[in-house]
Order: sequence, then structure tokens, then C-alpha cells
Amino acid sequence: MHIKKRKLLVPAKLEPGDTIGIAAPGSPFILKEFKRGLSVLESMGFTTYCPEGIFNKNGYLAGVDESRAAVLNDLFSDSRIKAIFCARGGFGSMRILSLLDYDNICKNPKIFAGYSDASAILSFLYEKCHLVTFHGPMVTTLSEASKRTRLAMFSTLTSRLDFEIKLKKGVTLKTGTASGALLGGNLATLCHLIGTSFLPSYRGHILFIEETGEALYRIDRMLTQMKLAGCFDGLAGLLLGSFTDCGPAKEIYKVVTGVFGEMGIPVLAGFDGGHGKENITIPFGIKTTLDAGRKNISFKWQRTG
Repeated sequence: MHIKKRKLLVPAKLEPGDTIGIAAPGSPFILKEFKRGLSVLESMGFTTYCPEGIFNKNGYLAGVDESRAAVLNDLFSDSRIKAIFCARGGFGSMRILSLLDYDNICKNPKIFAGYSDASAILSFLYEKCHLVTFHGPMVTTLSEASKRTRLAMFSTLTSRLDFEIKLKKGVTLKTGTASGALLGGNLATLCHLIGTSFLPSYRGHILFIEETGEALYRIDRMLTQMKLAGCFDGLAGLLLGSFTDCGPAKEIYKVVTGVFGEMGIPVLAGFDGGHGKENITIPFGIKTTLDAGRKNISFKWQRTG
């Protein structure tokens, strides 16, 4: 039986003066860092909108689940909002996935940006809505972001031109070239989505993973669990981002090679994305080509669904 591919939803690019709505799907944030991050967005020429609910606190969560989900649903519904940024990560995004109105989101596609704990929402939006999303800085992390990180974010969100990123510190773990939509995010978060209806299939895709503060054996365990669960079946390629405070890079690469080596797919490490000093914004869902030998990745803004 022929299964019709879903149409890829590509949100409109940001224009000067557009309004960015802020959501807090995870943990509470430090107000000083938050305000500095808002100033960065406003200095780029955007207007920011902060719903009252994002300032709530409920232990290690930024309010109760229903409130955090309602803020996100409302931001997608609001025609004045052209993009949605997460205030911070932490924990909690997984708790609201079943409360998100994906029919409403499909009718109102717009830019959604975040990383870390927000990887759960990035996965949800692709799996349930087939929406192109953006793995990149959140409001609080923008406050201390490097110039390169800020410029890359602005460039990616305000343009629909094809682009290429050359990894200056790239490490080829397995040479080769692969093409497919790029997906992924924080390894622990993706691993915790196993067994849910919110984890996309990575078959024919390029997987991006990053992590922070996880011991080497835990990285091994998470990758092994995902492999045993069939998550890597049919994977086209692998891109490694920052593995901050996770041990020596060579040891991490050894673990990765052990898990993926027999698959024969290209594996490229050293991308500045995730919890490192730089966090370069990349789109999830559009056609991506990974050339591990040349140590670069390229993106094409064409409909792939």
C-alpha cells in the first residue's frame, strides 16, 4: 500500500519588527539572564512578547503542566507572533507534549527555536506536525552567547537561502556523504522519548546529538539503548555536536565509533551546537547533506515532503 508523504511545513522567515513570543515549557529561569537575552533579540530589530504565565514557578517547573502548555498553544494561535523562543531548558518539556494542540499548530506554522530540554518539543513538532524547527539558543543563553552564535541565529532565522557550514574543528569518525532531513537534539532527552509516540523515525535522516554533564558510561548506555530499540535502523548519517563536561573527546568518539561503526554511515564530530561555548542555529527537517570527509554540512530550503 502506498503511503502518501506528509507536506513539510516551512515557517516564514523573520522580518525586521516581527514579534517573537517567549514560552517557558521547562524550568524557571533567572530573571537577570532572561532580561539580557530579551535585550539581545530587541537589538536585532525584533519585538518580544512575554505572556504572564512564563513567570510562574512550581518547584523545578515554570508553572503547572497545563499552564506551560496553554502558553505554547496560545502563542501558536496568535497571528501577531511570528516566532517562538524558549526562555530556558532544564526539565519539563516532555510533561506537556500530550497537552499540545498539534492540529492548531499545523494551521499556524511558525518558527520554534530551542535546544536541550526543548529537544522534546522539536521532536514533537516534526513527528506530529512535520514542521521545520530550529535547534539553537534560548533567551537566557543568548545573554552570554558569542558574537558568532548570535550572528548565525539571526542569519538562519531571517533567510531562506541555501547555506553551508564548514567545521573548522571537525573530526571525521567515518568518511562518506549522506543526504536527508536533519533531526535530533539532546541525547538524554531523545533517549527518554523511546516508547512514546513523539520520537520521530530517523530512517533516511541525519541524526544530530549533543550532551552536557553526562559520564562516558551513561552516553554509552543511552546510545546502546537507542540502538537496541531500533532507533538507528536505516539512519543515513550522524553529526555530533558539543559534549560539554562529558569527558575526553577521544573517549566519546571511541564509544560512538563502537556503536555506529558497523553501520557504515558517515559520522562527523566537532559541530559547535549544544551546550558548548558556541551554539550555531541549524534547521531541523529540511534537506541536509553531510560530507564527513570534507567536514561540512549544507542545507537546502526546498520542500522535502
